[in-house]
Amino acid sequence: MPVTREEAPPAEVDEVPSVMEVSADDAGLDAVANPVAFFIDARLTGDVTAMETYRPGFRFWGHVFSRPDGEVVYGSAESGALVAAFPTNGDWIRQGWWSDEQFAARVGDRPMPRRLSDRRDLLAEVLEPVAGPVIHNPTRGNFVSPNVERFGRFLDEWGRIYERFGVPADLGLSQAMIESGFSGEVRSEARAIGFCQWLPHNWERLDRLTSHVIEVENQTTQAAFCGAYLAVLASKYGSFIPALSEHHAGSTNVGRTVINGTRLGGEDIRDRYLLGGQFAVDVRQLSPRTFSDVVGTYGPRSYRYAEMILGNMHTVADLRAAQPQTEIHAMRVTRDVSLSEVVRTTGLSENEVKRYNPALVRRVPKGATLYLPDQIDSFGADVAFWHRPAPAEFDEVLLDFFRLGAPLEEWDAPAFESVLQDYRRRFRATDSEEGRVMDAVLGYVIQEMPLLHRQLSEYRTDPAIGQLFERGIQLRADEEQRQRQERR
Repeated sequence: MPVTREEAPPAEVDEVPSVMEVSADDAGLDAVANPVAFFIDARLTGDVTAMETYRPGFRFWGHVFSRPDGEVVYGSAESGALVAAFPTNGDWIRQGWWSDEQFAARVGDRPMPRRLSDRRDLLAEVLEPVAGPVIHNPTRGNFVSPNVERFGRFLDEWGRIYERFGVPADLGLSQAMIESGFSGEVRSEARAIGFCQWLPHNWERLDRLTSHVIEVENQTTQAAFCGAYLAVLASKYGSFIPALSEHHAGSTNVGRTVINGTRLGGEDIRDRYLLGGQFAVDVRQLSPRTFSDVVGTYGPRSYRYAEMILGNMHTVADLRAAQPQTEIHAMRVTRDVSLSEVVRTTGLSENEVKRYNPALVRRVPKGATLYLPDQIDSFGADVAFWHRPAPAEFDEVLLDFFRLGAPLEEWDAPAFESVLQDYRRRFRATDSEEGRVMDAVLGYVIQEMPLLHRQLSEYRTDPAIGQLFERGIQLRADEEQRQRQERR
């Protein structure tokens, strides 16, 4: 569900600072044991390579989410390596940490501004002549650590759910970590809920498209729909980078960004998105109001979103390796089941039952899913699809869907609805849990298409937008020339 808000992800993220897709035929995917996994590995490899080209400091964000709160950290925008760290409240001259003493010497005993934002900006200006371009942000480890203690044992299971839909486990879990710190119940100021921070009305629409009851506070339920939605967006773009950004910034903002990147000469989707993203933050910084019709509400937070997630994949891998893992079993209940009955039948404490089912207060409603450490047939049929190999029919449809390769202009056109409806039918025909999830998510995407088509069609053809875009190009070029002259 696109969260169409310019609301910060959990990190502050206030700094403003091509790879060809491997086709299934070229890679000989029919000859490998798991063609879906092979295809997705190739896609992720292309994304990481593009990020290393355009945003080489993206791994910096791993420091932000793995260190406890209370620091401001600086990293290299060229490698992501940690350069310096300072207490949010404290003496930055005497209490700072430096990766190289020459950086400390550069700062010396110069007075620091009292206001934190001014202090951060000043230190970046002082560091960059010796350390190169830097990124800085407050640490956010405390956003993650309490939930890792409670839910960290489930990461492998949630990762398998993402993988069933063609999303690399550490990528999907990294998004969940950035959005919610792995909590199913956390709510944003905009009332977005849980794992992937979807808005309540999006869940309500999705619930109407499914044959069972969705209890959105349960992460294991959320993981399937988060994974399926990201899979659809990645198929649309042929890349996880704009797919992740669309989740955060919304389809119209990302559509504008890709169109702008195309006008800038981007050769493939990654080039187009990353060039368009850089253009958006550049012109917003130069004249925040002037170019709103060109960039929408796409800003620094949207710009950083995908790199934060890709930059924290290793953080998630480390968390998984450090935690003992346990299985999650799933039962689709055919009647209301009370919490007291679950406790009595399983011998588990209420706290432990709620660890598996954060949505459970008094009862599991008929048609919903109960999650437990063991399968108990008396509660309902086993629907833990991630414990079984994917049906061959499901993998066949999923791979076909990933190999669509339709241009974005087709995805945005009304006629493309019939293509997606056909895939809904094919996923439904697999008669599998994962097929039913993909059917519902595609139904949601289809509902979004008419508005998106109208907005992007107008954007592509409006001559006033074209003129404003050209004005932004010129303004940015003038600013770059001015900065070159200042450096001489």
